Amino acid sequence: MALEVYKFGGASVKDALAVKNVGEIIHSSGIENLLVVVSATGKTTNALQQVVKDYFGKENDPFVTLNEIKKSHLEMCLSLFPDNKEALEDVLDSFVEIEWMLEEDSDDSFDYFYDQVVSVGEIVSSKILEHFLKTLGLKSFWLDVRDVILTDNTFREAKVDWKETEDRISIKCKDLFEANQIVVTQGFIGSSSENFTTTLGREGSDFSAAIFAYCLSAKALTIWKDVPGVLTADPRLFENASKLDRLSYREAIEMTYYGAKVIHPKTIKPVQNKSIALHVKSFVEPDKPGTLIDEHTTESYPPIVVFEHNQSLLRIATKDFSFVAEDHLSQIFDLIARFRVKVKMMKNTAVSFILSVDHDETKVEALMTELQQFFNVSLETGLELLTIRHYNEDTIKSLTSSRVILFEERLPNTIQMVVKPIATLKLKD
Repeated sequence: MALEVYKFGGASVKDALAVKNVGEIIHSSGIENLLVVVSATGKTTNALQQVVKDYFGKENDPFVTLNEIKKSHLEMCLSLFPDNKEALEDVLDSFVEIEWMLEEDSDDSFDYFYDQVVSVGEIVSSKILEHFLKTLGLKSFWLDVRDVILTDNTFREAKVDWKETEDRISIKCKDLFEANQIVVTQGFIGSSSENFTTTLGREGSDFSAAIFAYCLSAKALTIWKDVPGVLTADPRLFENASKLDRLSYREAIEMTYYGAKVIHPKTIKPVQNKSIALHVKSFVEPDKPGTLIDEHTTESYPPIVVFEHNQSLLRIATKDFSFVAEDHLSQIFDLIARFRVKVKMMKNTAVSFILSVDHDETKVEALMTELQQFFNVSLETGLELLTIRHYNEDTIKSLTSSRVILFEERLPNTIQMVVKPIATLKLKD
């Protein structure tokens, strides 16, 4: 069967008008069988994160934020299908489990509790979209992704059991598409063998869509964004950012690995493995061609710029000033893995080891505390990681004129620099 996968992010379903736009894109697609992966609406994930923090912090009432979330979704439902009481109850029932959890004292870990609560954002948004598609006369079915994507119990960063997941998706979706044109499911979440809800990491809905595309050997995967395609830089920072019409899988993997936010880093490899065309298109201008990512190769690309903010620099040295040897590095990496700190750059000298990491305050502080038992450690925060693919000296000079370079690494096609801003980057008017 000629099957395709669409993925819609939070911005594309942020309110009733946006959901109607997504419905029109799906309705006019003309695709014989379409699987739709949807994220939580707007800023719902951040709001649900706050619910979890309030519950554990004990200072603020978590029900205040939860009720605001419920209210916004209720208003969306009343706008989209005001006379469908069954649909309205279906959506609101999704919050009941959270309410039960918040009413009880819990001995569960923060990460476990987080996944059970935050995942509800995708459950609700996908139900709203699926009910709206029915009002358009489309044959659609709501699929609970937890029935098919199996993971381990690494809460907030679960790892997929690919073999079991592929078997489940293939069997389940084959049956669903015999009776339906469209299947709507959730991004970002899965389930463990004990039926605990898990999440695949923030912004993981792209990855979810790639999992379905791979397991179903889809003809194509389209990721719908609020930008016209993959750009050479963040358009919020650079007025002259231009769209790339076509990218190779390899170039896309490199870009996302180095921090380009338009696609989740884990998205590319599954579709590459089965030569599935990946389109990045605008839900604002759905008729525009966007960017095509496939096996195509080109001899040259323009400079592609990626800024990652909120970086920290860890400088680690032995307490007796001996060389940083293999046994020290093994110990350091064991601790990095234990605390799940995201390393972006590293550099080894005779007497020190330098790491650029994402500054997740809780994780970095825990790592620092452990490292300080064995090493002298210093931490510098508020830094940026600047990566330029296909760089030239003019581009480097223009981007570092208002920054201090703390250290850099050059490869044939890529330069990375940890930099400290000395002036605020001027945004577009």
